[in-house]
Amino acid sequence: MTSGALKKTPLNDAHRALGGRMVDFGGWDMPVQYTAGVIEEHMATRTRSGLFDVSHMGEIWVEGPDAISFVNRLTTNDVLKLVDGQAHYSAMTNDNGGVVDDLLVYRFGQEKLLLVVNAGTTEKDWAWITSHKKDERVELHNASSEYCQIAIQGPDATAIVQNLTETDLAAIKYYHFTTGRVDGVDAIISRTGYTGEDGFEIYAAADTAEQLWNKILETGNYGAKGGILPCGLAARNTLRLEAAMSLYGHELGDDISPLEAGLGWITKFQKGPFTGSEIIARQKEEGLTRKIAGFEMTEPGIARDGCDVYVGGEKTGVVTSGSPAPFLKKNIGLAFLPPQFAIDGQEITIDVRGRQIAAKVVPTPFYKRSK
Repeated sequence: MTSGALKKTPLNDAHRALGGRMVDFGGWDMPVQYTAGVIEEHMATRTRSGLFDVSHMGEIWVEGPDAISFVNRLTTNDVLKLVDGQAHYSAMTNDNGGVVDDLLVYRFGQEKLLLVVNAGTTEKDWAWITSHKKDERVELHNASSEYCQIAIQGPDATAIVQNLTETDLAAIKYYHFTTGRVDGVDAIISRTGYTGEDGFEIYAAADTAEQLWNKILETGNYGAKGGILPCGLAARNTLRLEAAMSLYGHELGDDISPLEAGLGWITKFQKGPFTGSEIIARQKEEGLTRKIAGFEMTEPGIARDGCDVYVGGEKTGVVTSGSPAPFLKKNIGLAFLPPQFAIDGQEITIDVRGRQIAAKVVPTPFYKRSK
């Protein structure tokens, strides 16, 4: 794909002005890092606050009398359990029990849901959702181009956003949301994120993106010691990996079931049938042949996705994600392993460019913030 064909978020100019190093990310022109560097961005988010442009994510509205039953049929989590102003993490599954995408489902009302899907799969998801509408009374609207989405994450996030809104942020529980105004802009204010930290994801009209972005940086004292930092894709990835959060195309995919990906907690069989549920239920009954496990390197070396994993000299699995963990100061990763080897303390070796490097299976998440 040529650079001229890359999609741009409404913050593209802002990223360049801040010295963002731009890369092709699934067809989007996105900052991988800024001048401070990945480690500084990661540590700022863990200890102060980090600001992320996630406007490339997709937003799909589902409205009508059958909105809840329709989404419940396509996803693994139980939409009936949501109350107005609550969101949950879920997965959309295919007929073979694989994951079409992981997503957030927001309940605005009995007849109004918002699905927030991954950037690289938005068109695929839209085609899947529209093609699976039967005779349900629902209206579907792909509003992805209409919104910016800005995430502010970290211990200082609440104080910074509270300076910009009259909405009482303390009243918004984790995985809940409200509508309000941020710096005078109409917005959805959601207490969610992809870093393992407390924080907010703010959805607003695309043409307000630069105003919000710049105001949050200003309010968070960007440029001052101890201030907020804009963060790129690389820090977003190391943060989510420390928190052991799945990444589509790595821990999740069309041929990976939610159970294999360690997402049994969002797979609610008791709610009734959903796409692929019979196959996933059979898999649960018969036992998995592979499952996601966390590991840390016990010798110097970084295992990246695609590296083969060995137990006792036998190839047994593959790394799905791996990197240094800046806050934890160790090299970590996730890998698919047979269940008998996906146990804490299991010694493994990983082939890193032809060298067998020692590692061991450890509990996840690797990092958990103190409440």
